[in-house]
Amino acid sequence: MQEPIVVTGLGAVSPLGAGVATNWKRLIAGQSGIGQNTRFDTQGWKCTIAGLVPTRAEDPEGFDPEVAMDPKDLRRTDLFIHYAMAAAQEALDQAGWHPESFEERARTATIVGTGVGGVPAITGAAETVKTLGVRRLSPFVVPSFLPNLAAGQVSIRFGFHGPAGAPVTACAASAQAIGDALRMIRTGEVDIALCGGTEGCVDPVAIGGFTAAKALSFNFNAEPHRASRPFDVDHDGFVLSEGAAMLVIERLSHAERRGARPLAVLSGYGTTTDAHHVTAGWADGREAARAMQMALAMANIEAKAVSYVNAHATSTPVGDAAELAALEKIFGSSGKNTPVGSTKSATGHMLGAAGAIEAVFSVLALQNQILPPSLNIETPMPEAKAFDLLSDGARPAQVDHVLSNAFGFGGVNAALVFSRYG
Repeated sequence: MQEPIVVTGLGAVSPLGAGVATNWKRLIAGQSGIGQNTRFDTQGWKCTIAGLVPTRAEDPEGFDPEVAMDPKDLRRTDLFIHYAMAAAQEALDQAGWHPESFEERARTATIVGTGVGGVPAITGAAETVKTLGVRRLSPFVVPSFLPNLAAGQVSIRFGFHGPAGAPVTACAASAQAIGDALRMIRTGEVDIALCGGTEGCVDPVAIGGFTAAKALSFNFNAEPHRASRPFDVDHDGFVLSEGAAMLVIERLSHAERRGARPLAVLSGYGTTTDAHHVTAGWADGREAARAMQMALAMANIEAKAVSYVNAHATSTPVGDAAELAALEKIFGSSGKNTPVGSTKSATGHMLGAAGAIEAVFSVLALQNQILPPSLNIETPMPEAKAFDLLSDGARPAQVDHVLSNAFGFGGVNAALVFSRYG
């Protein structure tokens, strides 16, 4: 029997605020992090909303980049690295993992996924070349945007010499980062891992590109808090958001030896590829369902044991319908007894960081025995009526196992199972 892999640290930065406690408090209270996009001038744009991480100046529980990085390093790096560093610091502090020996640092992995890396830095550099000339580019511009530099900068900051990885699998990236870290621990390559994802791409190119792809919501520009509405008949696209989330995971015996407190068990992982279409999964959810089946099998539980599904559910009509089809394959007639929600209704879609922030919320649901609400489900899709959509607010419940899904462009499917510890 495999030794349990436990979660011992969590970190989060999202449109709901900075820090895990703030995120959970506001999520459970039914608050939304979606607002007007003030990152750039959106006059004349079809989509004018986004999920922006609030600054400390805007919100006393907002993000202060200098908490995690000094001003010089902040100038040399893009937002996705800033968010990653803050979430990493929080997770490592909670886990109490600040190793001093080379042996311990060499047995620590750093796996940080992202969907697109530093898009704002890339577009800014392109503008510099166009307006000022190529000689005005900073020597730090390339390291500021490379997708693997979130993991790279974090490993440098904390001195972790174990494997570093950066899955760049769109919206499945951070779920795969957590799964990759789980595999590394199971094979004995490392003892402990910092894993998760980060994104900082609320940028004209990203907003414009996703708008051109007809992926973003724009029918609720005047009421941003209503825009992210997974499984609702009036959903019209996702809300682009930013932020980061990190987990520290390790073998149970490793945690016990150093006196760390397990928060939950990371008990299952499965990943598949649709091999079907660049942006749309199979309408019947076949490969998404197979990823879930693999995760449940690794966790050694049946579907009926799942207490809560934190669905990928981005609020796009095609994606939501395909996931519901996949869930029906897994839960069948017992689906009506399974709570299925989407915390993206509060955070928006954090792309490569989505799987990680939802993993954090899954662990917190297990710890607190509370199911977080799904916002804006006013008229459920007909396909969703078989499930308990948690549209009536947060709910105390017995939570033993949570299934958390993440699916990405390119047909990537990832599913994680977290289980109650003790």
